[in-house]
Amino acid sequence: MLKTGEPVLDKAQIERRVAELGPWFHDLDLDGVRTAPDHFLWGYPENKYKRFRHVIPEDLSGKSVLDIGCNAGFYSFEMKRRGAARVLGIDHDERYLEQARFAAGVFGLTDIEFRRGEVWDVGALGERFDVVVFMGVLYHLRHPLLALDLIREHVADDLLLFQSLQAGSKGMYRPDPDYDFFDGLGEFDRPEWPRMHFIEQRYAGDPTNWWVPNEAASAGMLRAAGFDIVEHPDTDVFLCRAAAAPAGAAVYPAKGSLA
Repeated sequence: MLKTGEPVLDKAQIERRVAELGPWFHDLDLDGVRTAPDHFLWGYPENKYKRFRHVIPEDLSGKSVLDIGCNAGFYSFEMKRRGAARVLGIDHDERYLEQARFAAGVFGLTDIEFRRGEVWDVGALGERFDVVVFMGVLYHLRHPLLALDLIREHVADDLLLFQSLQAGSKGMYRPDPDYDFFDGLGEFDRPEWPRMHFIEQRYAGDPTNWWVPNEAASAGMLRAAGFDIVEHPDTDVFLCRAAAAPAGAAVYPAKGSLA
């Protein structure tokens, strides 16, 4: 990472380091050098971000942000640019963390902390955050609802910015609070029912793609974990606020350390 006072890298030096750290999933613009110019989702995640950035508070001065599954740091950088006092990005992949640290140096955002960790580790942070970013992670998890429970229990003090790959029916269908044991079975056949699609082997060549919800399932899991949906600017993006945990919600203890 570049430190304050170190010489600024020229374009050739940036290009060389970008190549050394590749491949990149986040297509960042590092002083005119694109990190993933041939990305299959061209301009990702910036082009995606443009569709929902208006729902995020413009001024995050004095706020703390946790970016879970930060990858090369795009959302960490955006939260810092909105004035967040503390930004912590965690990811299980050390290469992504090295990418993020390098990009932070190029951007001059060297007070962002990037640390190895996963959503399963958030209880060990011993810290709560005003904003939690959980973008593009859920469908990579074997236990997605557990992940949302852990976020709500241990780190989410106020806002959660959430996104997941989705498939199937569109719409925010919300089932009734209860159904008869026999007569209610037919409800599960509704196309709009909240539904998770299980991937037994691979999707897009990736063995970490496990569960893909439809829109209603994303919304339902967020509510079940104790979040109120306050903005829904895109079919797969939700801005939520921490609410009272629903009756019967699970609570999980902190374990280990991310220090």
